[in-house]
Amino acid sequence: MRIATFSHEGRRQVGVVSPDGRQVTPLPWSQDLARNGALPLVEAAARGEPVPAPAGAALPLAAVALEAPLRPRRNLWCVGRNYHAHAQELAGSVFKASNANTMEWPIVFTKVPECVVGPADPVVLPGDAVSTRIDYEAELALVIGKGGKNIRRADAMSHVFGYTIVNDVTARDVQMRHQQWDMGKSFDSFCPMGPWIVTADELDGAHTRVRCWVNGELRQDGRTEHLIFDIPTLIETVSRGITLYPGDVIATGTPAGVGMGFDPPRYLRSGDVVRIEIDGIGSIENRFE
Repeated sequence: MRIATFSHEGRRQVGVVSPDGRQVTPLPWSQDLARNGALPLVEAAARGEPVPAPAGAALPLAAVALEAPLRPRRNLWCVGRNYHAHAQELAGSVFKASNANTMEWPIVFTKVPECVVGPADPVVLPGDAVSTRIDYEAELALVIGKGGKNIRRADAMSHVFGYTIVNDVTARDVQMRHQQWDMGKSFDSFCPMGPWIVTADELDGAHTRVRCWVNGELRQDGRTEHLIFDIPTLIETVSRGITLYPGDVIATGTPAGVGMGFDPPRYLRSGDVVRIEIDGIGSIENRFE
């Protein structure tokens, strides 16, 4: 099942996308319930409640404006340098001085929920006085269904509700300046998400392909089989001593090909368009301005 949040005739709604991706049928929810997108649906599923039957007429997807599929209640969990080739491309960068062993423990940071925007929304550049090194990072993200604490790796997949796409946009100079990652990752609009959530029964996140184009040029192309730390390990790690809740989002890392990895680096400028596609989910496309 593909669950989307969208606006139609000035009203935010949540609905089920048809298998061919051409239509969306609204769920019988009030506008107040849809305020956080699909989050109440994820929470209801965690309580064992079934997804309500769609109500009303199906709408052409072209007639609605897709929004981020859910509005997280708290910071998104994100993982750095989690593809072998991406870790290698940054090994000689400023990160070479880091004491982190990327093969021993996942690098985990967060992004504030306010940076989440929709799959076609513009990403607002902060201006040269704030940052001149804006980068893209195409990522598969998972949505927690059943919450828990100290989740065992063997049980982790039963806690996944579904998957979506995020662009972990990053101000590299801010990231380096502060010697931590949250600030440079959390600027307004720095987390495009969508186009919807694909439930875990329809997508195997361990076997899919992540690609990213900048102005039509393929920059990133990786498979989740090449993750250094797989999805169950990430869930186990993030939940150590920390309770995960339904609707929490974990971004699993980005493949090689980020702007910082080029020589010289190829950072984003006003007018650039970044498209990210993940097999089995769909695509998001955002203009930077």
